[in-house]
Amino acid sequence: MNKVGVILSGCGVFDGSEIQEASATLIALAQRSVEYQCMAPDCELEVIDHLSQQPTGEKRNVLTESARIARGDILNLKDVKGDQFDAFLLPGGFGAAKNLCNFATKGADCTVNPEVERVLNEANQAGKPIGFICIAPAIGAKVFGDKCVKLTIGHDPETTEAINATGAVNVGANADEIVIDDSMNIVSTPAYMEATNPAQVFAGISELVENIVERING
Repeated sequence: MNKVGVILSGCGVFDGSEIQEASATLIALAQRSVEYQCMAPDCELEVIDHLSQQPTGEKRNVLTESARIARGDILNLKDVKGDQFDAFLLPGGFGAAKNLCNFATKGADCTVNPEVERVLNEANQAGKPIGFICIAPAIGAKVFGDKCVKLTIGHDPETTEAINATGAVNVGANADEIVIDDSMNIVSTPAYMEATNPAQVFAGISELVENIVERING
């Protein structure tokens, strides 16, 4: 049976993984009888009160918070190798741009969490497909920008400019669409960078997962 690694960044749109995107990813995989394993780096995150959308001054652990979405079944990313799984998927949420990298504050000059960067490079070198969702393509842009990777965060002009400044190429797309870079074996979809409701999010993520599964099965 195929097995896909899902890299999470916490729990909650403003300081972790976007829960609806993460859930949509897991559901789309399960609908296709694809086994999955959630994973996350062991690092700190700045907590955001999701009611006021303001920092609380607290710090929490990305791996611990991600375990909420994974129902406790989660791996520390440091224990994962990029060739262990048939593919990797990265849901969005601000955690992808704040915890897995610092694109939210540094833009094109961002750095990527070392374990995230290592796993993605190992997966790419092993020929494994990678799917980036919502703002997570910013991670792919930074890691693979030197290879002029094509991906999408949708149409936002400021984010597009930052993505393109890494050497990557942002291709505008709607919430229910995907962008494919066959040469890099990378697929992306804008999700809540463009979507206005969960149905639109699921449509794009379902399309992305379908393409990833086709790539796995070759």
